[in-house]
Amino acid sequence: MNGRAYLFPGQGSQAVGMGADLAAAFPVAKRVLQEADDILGFSLSDLCFTGPEGELRRTVNTQPAVFAVSWACLEAAASAGVLDPAVPPQLVAGHSLGEYTAVVASGCLTFQQGLLLVRERARLMEEAGQREHGTMAAIMGMEQGAVEQVCAEAGVEIANLNAPDQIAISGEVTALEGAMELARARGARRVIPLPVGGAFHSRLMRPAADGMAAALREMGFQEPRIPIVANASAQPLTTGAEVRAELERQLCAPVLWQTSVEYMSTHGVTEFIEIGPGKVLTGLVKRVLPDAVTVNLGDAASLAR
Repeated sequence: MNGRAYLFPGQGSQAVGMGADLAAAFPVAKRVLQEADDILGFSLSDLCFTGPEGELRRTVNTQPAVFAVSWACLEAAASAGVLDPAVPPQLVAGHSLGEYTAVVASGCLTFQQGLLLVRERARLMEEAGQREHGTMAAIMGMEQGAVEQVCAEAGVEIANLNAPDQIAISGEVTALEGAMELARARGARRVIPLPVGGAFHSRLMRPAADGMAAALREMGFQEPRIPIVANASAQPLTTGAEVRAELERQLCAPVLWQTSVEYMSTHGVTEFIEIGPGKVLTGLVKRVLPDAVTVNLGDAASLAR
């Protein structure tokens, strides 16, 4: 065991321009993004490179874009010798959408299978968000028990347990606004509305989860070569059947990110490598484990070190 975990980011890490320098510097990254364009039948790479930002931020586009750029980054890191494909990580994990990238990295699905599932997931989630009128917010500096009480009173749900001082909540717009006011009144350090297109990881995603269950049944899952630490349980997934069940469950279940990081640490992981756009996950790792070694591989400059 090499004490490494690969982490893959989710929605919210996107930015116009992502992947452009990777495609320019690494032929394998350019090839991955071209393959994504071919699979989807439109230029996802152009959307990543030049926007417009409003289109990139749409759930139906954000999710495949982050997935494809993350995979391009992983392939580029391997081709550059920054990561050695012959020495796989001990564990892999991804935050929400990023769990699909982790599943592909484990060998459980191909890139094409993962991309097609992510595009369908994104379509279903955007559709559910438009129908249910939900949204999300981050609560900073408030204990989990207090946030749970706020959620119970306001009729919303905990969506992400990211770090000891960062919890995301999810629900119908009016109810969520009430929860935000309650959290402020009860001493939350910061309450931040999140620019998302729906109440992700809540019961309002049930129609999307039902649709994903059908899509997942149609897809062939291999046995993972690397255990995947699951969002919904913070436990390792070691069979294709377990992975399929997790991908169906994760849409409505909270992301147990803090517990996942703690699991990885207690099972020998000392170095956390975030692969893909942004630095959200390594920032959360540091909030959970201040002494952890973290590395970001998200652009050409990070692969040139």
